[in-house]
Amino acid sequence: MPLRGTRAPALFKPRELPPWQQDGLIALFVFVVGLALYLTDVYRLIPGPDHFGLWVRLVELAVLCGLSFLRRWVPGGLLLATGVLAVDLVLGPSLPVVAVYTDFLYAATLYGSRRMSRVMIGVAATAALGVLVAALAVSAQWRVAVIGALGILPFLLVPVWWAANVRQQRDIASTECANADQLAKIAELDRRAAVAAERARMARDLHDVIAGHLSAIAIQSEAALSMAEDPKTSRAVLEAVRENSVSALDEMRTMIGLLRAASEAGPESGLDEYETIAPARLAELSRLVESARATGMEVVVESTVDSSAGLPAAVDLTAYRIAQEALTNAVKHAPGGRVLVDLRCDGGILTVEIGNELRSAATRTGGTGHGLLSMRERASAVGGTLSAGPSGSDWVVRAELPLVEGHA
Repeated sequence: MPLRGTRAPALFKPRELPPWQQDGLIALFVFVVGLALYLTDVYRLIPGPDHFGLWVRLVELAVLCGLSFLRRWVPGGLLLATGVLAVDLVLGPSLPVVAVYTDFLYAATLYGSRRMSRVMIGVAATAALGVLVAALAVSAQWRVAVIGALGILPFLLVPVWWAANVRQQRDIASTECANADQLAKIAELDRRAAVAAERARMARDLHDVIAGHLSAIAIQSEAALSMAEDPKTSRAVLEAVRENSVSALDEMRTMIGLLRAASEAGPESGLDEYETIAPARLAELSRLVESARATGMEVVVESTVDSSAGLPAAVDLTAYRIAQEALTNAVKHAPGGRVLVDLRCDGGILTVEIGNELRSAATRTGGTGHGLLSMRERASAVGGTLSAGPSGSDWVVRAELPLVEGHA
């Protein structure tokens, strides 16, 4: 007995036989049953003596059973079986031949084309009406004619009706399977898109957390080396380096802890919300400003935003990251220059504008361009816009971020 929670191994797995073997077993079974009916002399559908030998009936049955291998070949198998049925009707209708012929009607309706299936339904209906009319024309008593017709009609209508229903259910099952496959493909595409989006978001956050701090550390270290003769200034720069290093480690620790908690608790835990990725807010903008000043930049801040009033978390974080990236780019591409940071709220819009002096190409350091892309993605994520480019003698980054009503 298998342990609880485990699946018992499948000891017997049914194996579907190929079509020709299925048809062979059906033909053998039908021939044995028909032979029994002939030997017991209960095969006549119309009472009366049989003027032909039993061997003639057995030849008919054998030929019809042999044609069962062609039952899936429509209309060839049905036409040949109709010929055998016609011979049997001339000799006197017998139950085994008529019963086997109904299987050909069933197979033609089930395995034939859609057009063939519709034709079979029409033929069965027409033949049923013809049998009833012929019975009324031949018999002098209409009651006897109706009873006789009712005895024959099931052989025409039941196999066609049954096959039509089986075909309809098979088509429905095929359609459902196709729909299930499409839904599975759509779900897989959605999963891949979600994974790609999550990877892009993680890459953006890692870029903002690591690139900003490490760029500041690299520039500040270079400044410290160039100011070796001024111990006081070198100490201030090294303190800024240490502060950036500690901040980078703290934010990395927060992000790694969050990712681990989210993977352990599952996606329903709500731990992977946008605003919980990093704790930084505009209230900590002074740290960015001091870090930039430590590299020799002149940073001027003009702000009418009361960060203590409580901005929307996503907007607050987005504004901080944009300011961080813009200041980092200013330090990298225009070292020792002047930077103006302008923050203001007006009409439900938080505007973040950072402008720095343009320097010659010789003083600029290289970059991958991920910073501008990251800023645009962050602004777009909260429904805002971002523009960056030269404006007169300055390079200006301007972000407009909509605020939730009541926070402007």
